[in-house]
Amino acid sequence: MSTPLVAILMGSKNDEALLEPTKQALDSLGIPFIVRAMSAHRTPDKVREFAKRAESDGLEVLICAAGGAAHLPGAVAAQTTLPVIGIPLATSEVAGGIDAIYGVLQMPPGVPVAAVAVGAWGARNAAYLAAAILALKHPEIAEAYRDFREKQSQG
Repeated sequence: MSTPLVAILMGSKNDEALLEPTKQALDSLGIPFIVRAMSAHRTPDKVREFAKRAESDGLEVLICAAGGAAHLPGAVAAQTTLPVIGIPLATSEVAGGIDAIYGVLQMPPGVPVAAVAVGAWGARNAAYLAAAILALKHPEIAEAYRDFREKQSQG
């Protein structure tokens, strides 16, 4: 499988190091992905166009990471019916990224965004949630994810 199934979107190139756990987890499960930087505020047209063509480009899950107001996951979810997973990043002055958490969680009905924890745990869990979603359609991902979970349960 070489066509990317997952897109990792970040509000700024400065966030890329925070998403290393996401990339590592997807790699370990053999899930092909792409990484893009785009801002819901600075490049809204780019975000809109990317989200609108994501499904026709073969993508199946979109992982969006943003700090502060954290509008990127919602802006993407507003333009696609693909599953969107939001990673709130603690990149602002507000304690621990609580502003980003609210930005990801407080989506209006009908425009859902799945939210994971702030930081490295959330970054990894976004990849694992994407794997669980993709496992419904892709047997090889289902097997890799089951193997991962079994190894994890063995301590």
